[in-house]
Amino acid sequence: MSLEHLIIPGWHGSGQDHWQSHWQARLPASRRTRVRDWQLPDREDWIEALHHLVSTSTADRVVLIAHSLGCVTVAHWARRHGQQWAHRVAGALLVAPADVERDTAPAALRGFAPVPMEPLPFRSILIGSSNDRAASAARTEHFADEWGSDFELLEGVGHINVASGHHRWDGGRRYLRRLTAELPAMPTAPRITPSAVSQAY
Repeated sequence: MSLEHLIIPGWHGSGQDHWQSHWQARLPASRRTRVRDWQLPDREDWIEALHHLVSTSTADRVVLIAHSLGCVTVAHWARRHGQQWAHRVAGALLVAPADVERDTAPAALRGFAPVPMEPLPFRSILIGSSNDRAASAARTEHFADEWGSDFELLEGVGHINVASGHHRWDGGRRYLRRLTAELPAMPTAPRITPSAVSQAY
């Protein structure tokens, strides 16, 4: 079974020294979302950018690798497109999700609120941090509970980005290996209507 890794960065994108960029360079098959504006994120644009990657993948399954606002994008995508496309998703690694509903959330992120609070229709692992200013530990655990994600809280690692010292983040690869180690059998695909495909870029 072939796998493609889909990278979903957060606000401002993931620069060349971000762990998502290092991982993408090393993974055998990978693409990342392309949005109109990384600085002024638009929820509709970000959802459909992810949908474009999933719906155009030529692999048997895809693995989603999301960071920060990208995690919230995955939740919104799953609410909109999950019923028809979740069979293509082997799993999602959700790292340091941003709480766009917190009092201190930047105005640019508030268009992604409210955060969907329903189980994701595919396996997921959520990695949080005890001192992430983008989301409290309690709020991150709440996301994991609502999304049905396996949860691990890391101590004192910040937002798990370049600013917190995470560049190659080789240690994080173990979560990706865990996610793909025992993939369930690929379910039977539902009937995809032409209108569903036409919604992609």
